[in-house]
Amino acid sequence: MYKKKIASCILLGAGAVVASTSSWAAEVPAGTKLAKVQELVRGNRAEPATLDPDLIEGIPGANVANDLFEGLVTLDANGNTIPGVASSWETKDNKTYIFHLRKNAKWSNGKPVTAQDFVFSLRRAVDPATASPYSWYLEESNIANASEIIDGKKDKDTLGVKALNAHTLEITLASPLPYFVKMLVNSVMMPVYPPAIKKWGDKWTQPSHMVSNGAYELEKRVVGGRIVLKRNPYYWNNKNTVINKVTYVSDTEQTSAMNRFLAGEEQMTYSMPIDQFKRLQKEHPQDVKTTGSLAVYYYGLNNTKKPFNDVRVRKAISYAIDRDIITKSILGQGQIPAYNLTPDIVAGFTPITPNWEKMSQEERVEKAKAFLKAAGYDKAHPLSFSLLYNTSGNNKKIATAIQAMLKQELDVHVTLVNQEWKTYLQTLSQGDFIAARQSWFGDYNEPSTFLNLMTTSNAENDSKYHNSQYDALISKAMTVTNDAERNKLYHQAEQLLARDMPVAPIYQYVTARLVSPSIGGYPMHNAQDYIYTKNLYIKAKQSS
Repeated sequence: MYKKKIASCILLGAGAVVASTSSWAAEVPAGTKLAKVQELVRGNRAEPATLDPDLIEGIPGANVANDLFEGLVTLDANGNTIPGVASSWETKDNKTYIFHLRKNAKWSNGKPVTAQDFVFSLRRAVDPATASPYSWYLEESNIANASEIIDGKKDKDTLGVKALNAHTLEITLASPLPYFVKMLVNSVMMPVYPPAIKKWGDKWTQPSHMVSNGAYELEKRVVGGRIVLKRNPYYWNNKNTVINKVTYVSDTEQTSAMNRFLAGEEQMTYSMPIDQFKRLQKEHPQDVKTTGSLAVYYYGLNNTKKPFNDVRVRKAISYAIDRDIITKSILGQGQIPAYNLTPDIVAGFTPITPNWEKMSQEERVEKAKAFLKAAGYDKAHPLSFSLLYNTSGNNKKIATAIQAMLKQELDVHVTLVNQEWKTYLQTLSQGDFIAARQSWFGDYNEPSTFLNLMTTSNAENDSKYHNSQYDALISKAMTVTNDAERNKLYHQAEQLLARDMPVAPIYQYVTARLVSPSIGGYPMHNAQDYIYTKNLYIKAKQSS
C-alpha cells in the first residue's frame, strides 16, 4: 500500500486522493487598512515571448500566465498543491485520476469553464501542429498516448483525457505516477478558451481577443513595454481578490529596475543588481526580501559540437569554475555552490555529494589542466569557445568572471555573446551555440523536474546529452511509488551526470528582490517563487 501526503491531498487506501475544497486567497489581517488604490506594478524577468499557455517557455511568460489563467490545481504561500479549478480529485491507483471542477468557475466572458475545455487544451498542447515547446511535459507527466501523438503516430484525440460530464474530468496515465497532481501547476496544463482559438488563431492572445479564466484578464499589452491586467469579475474567487490592476514591466536591467523601485514607480522587482545587494540590505532593509528557490543556474555545453563533444573538455571547464567566488564574492545573497543538477531545497530528497565537490579548488584546477592536456589542448593548441547568455546585468557579471577564471587557470579564451530573451530561446532550441548560460526553475517540487531535463527525448535538453542508461533510470523512477527506492534511482542518475558532465552546474538560486512594505501577502516560503497577484494586497500608508 502506498501512503504519502501530497500537499493538501492525502493518499488513502489503495491510493485514493481526497482534496479539501479550500483555496488560498488574499488574507488581510484584521485591522489592516487597505490603500484606496489597489494597483500593483511588478517586475518580470524579461519581455514574455508569448502569453499562450501552450507556447510559453520560460519564467517571464509563466509569471503572467499565473495571473491570467488557472489550472486544475494551484499553489499556496508555502508551495503546497491546493485546489484550483478542480475543487477535489481522487485516484485509486495513481494511474486514473478523476477531477471535479467547480461549477462556478468561469471564463472572463462569463461562460463556464468545462471539463471539455481542459480536454481541448491538453490535446492542443500535444498536437504537433501547435508546436508547443512544452509538449514534452505532458509526455513526462505520463498522460496516455502523449508520446505517440507528439511523434505523429497517433491522433490527438487519443490522448488520455476525457470529459465524463461538464464538470468531471478523467485523466488516464500510461503507467502510475504518484506525483502527477504536483505537475498540474505548470502553464501548459492550464486551459485555453476553444472558441477564441478557433476564431482568432495565433492572434487570440491580443487584448481584444483573449479570454482567460484566472483572477485577471488582459487589458493592454505594449510589446517591449508593459503588460496590463485588470480583475476578471467572473473569476470564481473574485470576492477574495483585492488588487484591481497589475502591470508587468521588464526587469532585464536590474539597475534600472532598482531605480524605478526607489523612485516609487515599481513596487516589486523581479531581481536586483548583485553589486548593490549589501548596500540595499543596509540602507533599505525593509524592502529586501530573500528566500530559498527551487532553481539551479548552470552552463549548458553542446555535447554534439567541438570542443564539448569530448567529456574531458566538459569536465575541464566545469572543474575550473570557482563556485565559491561566484556565490560569495559576486552574488553574495545566500546562493549555494552547485555540483549537482538537483538543488538541496527539493522536498524529500538529499542530493549526492560527487567526488569532485569534495576536492579543493586547487585540486579541481589541476584535474582540469590534466583533462585539457589529454584532450589535446595546450599553449601551442589553445582552447577557445563562445559563451551565450541572455541580456541581464547579473548574467554578464558572472560570465565575465568565468571568462577571466578560465583564462587565468587554463589559458582558455572565451568569447561572450549576448542576446535578448526571445532570440536567446530560439538560439537554444536550434542548438546554434557552443556553451550557454541556462537556468531551470522547478515546474513542481520533486527531483524529476530537474533530472528529466537530461533525458534524450526532453525538448529542453539543449545540451543534447544522450545516455540510454540515464534514460532507463529516469523512466524507472517515474513508476516507483516508494520514495526511498525512487531516490536511489535519482542518486544513480546524478552519478552519471557527474561522470559525463553534460552541463556545468554553477549555483543554487535564492530569490532576492525589492518588495515595498506596502505589499501584504508576499509569500516567503514558496520555493517555486509562484507569486499570484490575487493573493496580494496593498496597505494604506501610515500617517506619521
